[in-house]
Amino acid sequence: MDLLDAIRSRRTTNGPFEDRPLDPAHVQTILEMAACAPSHFNSQPWRFVVIQDQTTRMQLAEIAGESMQKLMAGGRFWQRYRKYFRFSKQEVDQRGDGILIDNMPAILKPFAKYIFTERGGELMAKFQVPKVLGKDARKLVAGSPLILGITLDKSEYKPDDLSGMYSLLSLGAVMQTIWLTATSLGIGMQFISTPMEVEGQWEKITKLLQIPDEHSLMVLYRLGYIPQAADRPTIDWTSSQRKRTAALAYANRWDQPFEPAAKPD
Repeated sequence: MDLLDAIRSRRTTNGPFEDRPLDPAHVQTILEMAACAPSHFNSQPWRFVVIQDQTTRMQLAEIAGESMQKLMAGGRFWQRYRKYFRFSKQEVDQRGDGILIDNMPAILKPFAKYIFTERGGELMAKFQVPKVLGKDARKLVAGSPLILGITLDKSEYKPDDLSGMYSLLSLGAVMQTIWLTATSLGIGMQFISTPMEVEGQWEKITKLLQIPDEHSLMVLYRLGYIPQAADRPTIDWTSSQRKRTAALAYANRWDQPFEPAAKPD
């Protein structure tokens, strides 16, 4: 796949993957490309934990499912991320950002806009939405043939020092490199984020993976081949919309929107 096509087509895979392991050559390619990512002074502060063992994947799935259920039941997720959710195409077209919730159980659709209110949280609990979402998360992680953890070396990653910022920039570069490489190979990715949101859960993962004290586990992704057609999660969203360049970039100074030069005749 052409690089520009990979950038344009890269998306988070919210649904299940094909039920087959990744080609070892593809896994090796992803790691080789990741190692090519830029880092401050070529420090290469990242390390990769490649998890394909079924037992470990099932244990991670249990933590992810439990985390999702607790997060949703507590209502913190909806309150924390309210500003990013869109509930109509009109809202998406106007803003060009966020995520459009376009798939949910029919019984909840009339109440979509009230999800973020106190009563909405009570309604979701009544219909056992946290339990359903926890089950979905557990199933998605368990069905992922590869889970990839990325750590940062604490001798470089010092949050109160400039090296901490540089390390995070390097982490972003390596994550994008992995994602684009995976996209070009027909492999989907999704951030396993909910354990980071619930107290004690990320520590469970760090212990399970035996991450040494000298490293910080920063992110965890699930990867697998994208099926031609698959059922979407119970509550799902899309995020293909993007703001126009003129809304994101400025020419020379902040009060001048950037406009592309006219193409010659």
